[in-house]
Amino acid sequence: MTRKLHRKEGVALQYDERFGAIECILFVSGDPVPVIQLQRALGLTDIEMQSTLQSMDELYRREERGIQLYLTEETVQLVSNRKYTDLVLTLLQPVQSRTFSQSMLETLSIIAYRQPVTRADIEAVRGVRCEYAVSQLLKLGMIRELGRKDVVGRPMLFGTTDAFLRHFGLRSISELPRYEAYAEAGSGAENTETVEQA
Repeated sequence: MTRKLHRKEGVALQYDERFGAIECILFVSGDPVPVIQLQRALGLTDIEMQSTLQSMDELYRREERGIQLYLTEETVQLVSNRKYTDLVLTLLQPVQSRTFSQSMLETLSIIAYRQPVTRADIEAVRGVRCEYAVSQLLKLGMIRELGRKDVVGRPMLFGTTDAFLRHFGLRSISELPRYEAYAEAGSGAENTETVEQA
């Protein structure tokens, strides 16, 4: 007979129960779960929560399990192990997800590296209007509104989301490739003017 786990209010789980509880919650959720909400639900301190997640992450990686923890600064999620992607594709042959257009990728890159950023800032870099690209990225959940800039007109500021990090396999913005390295690599090339459709 399966024993149900009853936790009294204010009483934290035992250490050996945390892994199972977190794994169960993340599996049932499917979506990213805010770490702070998980911490409150389990009655853990900041240190206990971070220590537990780190231990789980290390365990999954060491044992090369089929599921892995995907941690960002704000959320945690159970995801499949990329090592077995080919096997999954062979069996399931999932429909390919929608790709980003060139204008959307350029807009997203500018937002990622310069956030918080306004639409006018993006257009100043790209040289073309970007209403459509910004609206599509908002719909896809890749970017979000961060508030308004304290200048005349109070334009909206945009930044990336956790969905952006997960899509590109990043755990935080700090893992983005160094922009300066690409700028230096391209500095020796001749400058050419191109006409682009937004």
